[in-house]
Amino acid sequence: MAQITAAMVKQLREMTDSPMMECKKALVEADGDIEKAVDVLRTMGLAKAAKKAGRATNEGTVAAYVSEDGKVGALVEISCETDFVGSNPKFTGFASKVAKAVAEANPADVEALKAADLDGETVDSALTEMIHVMGENMNIVRFVRRSVEAGALNSYIHLGGKLGVLVEFAFANEATAANDEFKTFAHDVAMQIAAADPIACNREDVPADVVEREMAIYKKQAADSGKPEAIQERIATGKLEAFFKERCLVDQAFIKDGSITITELAKRVSKAAGDEISLVGFDRMAFGE
Repeated sequence: MAQITAAMVKQLREMTDSPMMECKKALVEADGDIEKAVDVLRTMGLAKAAKKAGRATNEGTVAAYVSEDGKVGALVEISCETDFVGSNPKFTGFASKVAKAVAEANPADVEALKAADLDGETVDSALTEMIHVMGENMNIVRFVRRSVEAGALNSYIHLGGKLGVLVEFAFANEATAANDEFKTFAHDVAMQIAAADPIACNREDVPADVVEREMAIYKKQAADSGKPEAIQERIATGKLEAFFKERCLVDQAFIKDGSITITELAKRVSKAAGDEISLVGFDRMAFGE
């Protein structure tokens, strides 16, 4: 039987964040082999994770990943039990790795994602290990993924992980992705989406039922005004136009300079970059929605 020293227990505890007594028991079972002791703790973690599976997960984080070439990206929402764990670097770091796994594996759903590779093991195994290490129940709630051919993606995480944005741009010249003007623009647009909460990239993307519902409200308001029908129609159309300007990204006033719209800003940046840059779409993921 190998001698279990305090230094060995300390090393194992630092490697796994497990309680000291559990580390000592694992080392005894593994006859002093650190790597085997890690496996013992992970096996113990499987049992513990099962016990935690029924506990509520109302906290957590949204993480983002965009590949170095900007061609593929993802957002993922992972929940846990407490805000303390939700903001822990180990938990948020794990979430970022899962976002990368989404981008690289292109899974069809959460179950497929759990079977995907993450640093040589499955995402599900890594999740179980995190549950053991952090001592809380956790769940992968949802994810989105985008990929582009002629263009690039940009991401932004707001409010310490409570809100994530993934935005897609199109352009012809591959060098534009590395252009400083474009990179600033892409970051600003991602922040715009986080702050201004548009419902669509442009007015053509607004669902028809949303437009119909808004127009019906505006027509009723105009009719209640008692003004002639011809004027009522103009009033309703004007209000719908204001709705598009407020809720469609490309028509919104730029949050850093209200004198220009996002479309006008895109034209400025296109000229500076020597390319035609356009916005294709975006995903805005707020934690808990």
